[in-house]
Amino acid sequence: MNKFPITRAGFEKLKEELARLKKVEVPANIKDIEVAREHGDISENAEYSAAKERQSFIQGKIQELENNLASSTVVDLKNLTDEMVVFGATVTIEDMNTGEVARYQLVGPFEADMSRNQISVTSPIGKALIRKEPGDEVRVKTPGGVREFEIVDITIE
Repeated sequence: MNKFPITRAGFEKLKEELARLKKVEVPANIKDIEVAREHGDISENAEYSAAKERQSFIQGKIQELENNLASSTVVDLKNLTDEMVVFGATVTIEDMNTGEVARYQLVGPFEADMSRNQISVTSPIGKALIRKEPGDEVRVKTPGGVREFEIVDITIE
């Protein structure tokens, strides 16, 4: 089984989501199924069908989270250096074609979230940035074509 890196915060977030599903969503769904059964014939009961479909979704999500947790390795970010891009680092890059500046934290695939500027180390940009230093230029093949970036800054937060 492949192990994937994850930050302590990302690991805890997955555990919290799993606990919420098991302690809140599953019991609420069981109650919804019971209430729907009380309405009579379940073969034509839309509430019952919806509750059973929700039950399947919840169980699938629980299994996914359990698998993600089992295949994660927590990486300690305490002793990292800002001299080179590594897992957990926050990298400021400049698009060499547009001059646009962006800042991303490199995290594991289970915690990547573009809305929070967190990209996976397994993504094309993440792979290209690893082990680079400030001032280095990187070329990244993306779905939109090849892009060139310069590493402006590296911080460890």
